[in-house]
Amino acid sequence: MTSRLTVVDLQLVEAVARHGSVGAAAKELLIAQPSASRRLLALERRLSTKLFDRDTTGARATPAGRELARHAARLLSDLDALPDQVLAAVDTPTLAVGTIQALSPMVFTALEIELDSVSVRPEIDHGPVLLQQVHEGTLDAAIITIAQQTVVPRGLQRTVIGQSPLVIMLPKGAADLAEGSRPFAEQMVLYSTIDLAGELLHERLSALGALPCPGATTEATLRIARHHRCPALVPELVARWYAARGDRLVPSPMPGQVTVSLVSRSPQPSALTRALPRITNRILGTSWPAKPRRGC
Repeated sequence: MTSRLTVVDLQLVEAVARHGSVGAAAKELLIAQPSASRRLLALERRLSTKLFDRDTTGARATPAGRELARHAARLLSDLDALPDQVLAAVDTPTLAVGTIQALSPMVFTALEIELDSVSVRPEIDHGPVLLQQVHEGTLDAAIITIAQQTVVPRGLQRTVIGQSPLVIMLPKGAADLAEGSRPFAEQMVLYSTIDLAGELLHERLSALGALPCPGATTEATLRIARHHRCPALVPELVARWYAARGDRLVPSPMPGQVTVSLVSRSPQPSALTRALPRITNRILGTSWPAKPRRGC
């Protein structure tokens, strides 16, 4: 028996998760509640996992159910938008481009400005998910920071567009770094690397006397650092994008940089190829191709 999911499966899981009730989901989908319950049970058997805890008070998604419902909502939204996208492609070239949340303001601003004759369909997700979507063909390209740190699916083209060094942001009121081998002197230091170097940086910050604390997002990292008036370790491109009055950027006591790459199928979309120097300049604030920069 196949575990492949159908649109009907996705609709049922998404509706049950949203309503918290099999009965309400069945009513929305115009099916009888017993039929909806049987379909849900059959789906759980096919997947060999429980998707919802059901009792007289309703249906509560398990971790597996929440994950499936999240993907179902996105896939169903894509299906709903597909007819309009197909028709729009007749008149206007369309590129589906993904990036991570931390880069999304820079990337989509750059694409909107520099691809003025192309309609960009944006996608925001984690790097591994974006790589898989490019591999599957649901995305034309992705701009990510992990392409040099992970296995890229075979057949994809990887182009390094630049590096951004790690810097220390000292908000207004924060003390200067101490001299010597322990420059952070038991200070809390928030950090956000936007790649896969988080654990290594945590260890290195601890060795420099810091009390390291990972930030949920790059913007949150900087905002919380300003609130506590403590240092934040982030890529320079992020610090400059979210700069506030009173911020000071100083070299990081330890070397490090984030590499930004464009990943696509081969050949690379011609619209991106032509505009890549300008897009890169807007994202990184450097000329293209950006020369590799050593950590501060």
